[in-house]
Amino acid sequence: MISLKWLNHIPVRIKLTAWYLLLLGLTLGGFTGYLYFRLERKIINQADTALQIAGSQSLVYLSDKNNALAFADKPSRQNTVQRLIEAGFAVRLITPQGKIVDGFGKYQEVPLWIPSASGYTRVARNKADWRLISQPVIRQGQIIGWLQIAKSLEALEEISDKLSAELLFLLPFILIFAGCGGLFLSSRALQPISQITQTAQAISAIDLAQRLNYKGAKDEVGQLATTFDQMLERLQAGFEREQRFTADAAHELRTPLTVIKGRIDVTRSRERTPDEYHQTLQDLEQEVDRLIRLSNGLLLLARIDRGQLPFEPLPVDLNNLLEVIVEQVQYAAELQQIKLLNNLTPDLWVQGDPDQLTSLFLNLVDNAVKYTPQGGVVWVRSNLHSNVVQVMIINTGVGISKEHLPHLFERFYRADSARSQGKSGAGLGLAIAHEIARLHGGTITADSIPNKETTFTVTLPIAQHSGLSH
Repeated sequence: MISLKWLNHIPVRIKLTAWYLLLLGLTLGGFTGYLYFRLERKIINQADTALQIAGSQSLVYLSDKNNALAFADKPSRQNTVQRLIEAGFAVRLITPQGKIVDGFGKYQEVPLWIPSASGYTRVARNKADWRLISQPVIRQGQIIGWLQIAKSLEALEEISDKLSAELLFLLPFILIFAGCGGLFLSSRALQPISQITQTAQAISAIDLAQRLNYKGAKDEVGQLATTFDQMLERLQAGFEREQRFTADAAHELRTPLTVIKGRIDVTRSRERTPDEYHQTLQDLEQEVDRLIRLSNGLLLLARIDRGQLPFEPLPVDLNNLLEVIVEQVQYAAELQQIKLLNNLTPDLWVQGDPDQLTSLFLNLVDNAVKYTPQGGVVWVRSNLHSNVVQVMIINTGVGISKEHLPHLFERFYRADSARSQGKSGAGLGLAIAHEIARLHGGTITADSIPNKETTFTVTLPIAQHSGLSH
């Protein structure tokens, strides 16, 4: 079997030019054939009309005596015959058996044809074509012979030969010229693709800032170049986000490890009392807990990014779930003298994973309590809007500046207000909450009025056929 793998190494512009030349050659051949066919029909139609007229003129001179099959000798016959001969007509009379009995012109060069009915036909001899019309000669109701008038199709043969010769002579020059033009146009059209290739080869994970900046027509190639630049924008943003995430993760991990190492070195520097050792172990335990929370958060985000987080959606009564969460956080709120209130709409059913939804709302409510000053208030509200459920967690306090709101759900991002209050946290809670909401087909947004209140709104689609869950 012949291998055609070598075709894969031919440049695209060469392939496009080859296809262009093939189609052009087929088009020229088809057009030439169509032109010849139309010309042939026109010449034949003109010949048929002329044969019919010549036949009418010849019928006038048939002999009408004794059932004779011959031309009568009339005074005007000679002039008519001369005109017909000069016009290239050949006229003859034949018997029903095919015997030629009379005629004029070059009728002997016309191939013998015995008709079965009147009409036109095309006959040939020695590569010479003739158009022939046969008309019956009838006497006393019987056909006693045939009047045949023929005209040479030499003009048609000449046109055919010249057309073929000229086409064979001109076609190579046409294809060469068209091939050069096609190669030039295809190379110019594919130039942005060459730019894309060069840019892609020059790009590395370290430098993603290069762009094509295509300024040409908004055609398919232009759309490809624009899409390529947009893809580079997304890749650059993704790489920068990953680099920032890696740097932030390293920083967050380094802080508790540095604290642990420092406390251990200080404790070992001299003998300590049992109480001092006990206090050191408590401090170390807090830092280890922080490391565990950070590691669990990083692991959870990594599993979400890889699509490996188990997700088994079930009908969940969001009202009961939120009531349980409020009860869990109530004690921590009372310790800080914070009022934790809820206003929940009954029968709020959503389709989701109960454990993940618990993590989502527990994180938000716990954050609201954490960043609410003493004497403040936290509300947990819910309502139903058409096909979605909205849960709002509102807390009073210093609020969040407007410039921080778009970045709250980025990993390791913490607003200045959180840092200034000295609250512990790695900045992963809201990022995890955002991913869980997205996984459930919902959204989470934040809004804040400085020095008044902050609102986090979670929107989730309601469960289909939720009434069956009761």
